[in-house]
Amino acid sequence: MTQVSFKFGDSRELCDQLLALVRSGAKTATCGALRDFDDAEPVPQVGRRDVALDWDGNPALIIETTEVTLRRFCDVPEDFALAEGEGDFDYWRQAHIAYFSRNGGYDPDMVLVCERFRLVEVLA
Repeated sequence: MTQVSFKFGDSRELCDQLLALVRSGAKTATCGALRDFDDAEPVPQVGRRDVALDWDGNPALIIETTEVTLRRFCDVPEDFALAEGEGDFDYWRQAHIAYFSRNGGYDPDMVLVCERFRLVEVLA
């Protein structure tokens, strides 16, 4: 299994915020649009360990994938959204609609890769 490096979010501020949530234990899940995965950033696999980078590309954390589920945006359950650690379910929906709208477009039927993970190591 190949290790992947990635950044959370689409801005320095969001990346820093999400890394802090993982470090604190509040964030144990993340999601991305299936359309955005490719050979450079393949869909996560259970048991794979990946390196989360800070905005400057420096290794910040190592996480291990514990679950991967494909779901339409409109079918994401509240417990998954809450595991992302970013706020209540309504906030999660609005923040992710805004994120996907900025990054390729939003559709309630879009397929998301919903990943649960555990923090393995804090690198920085």
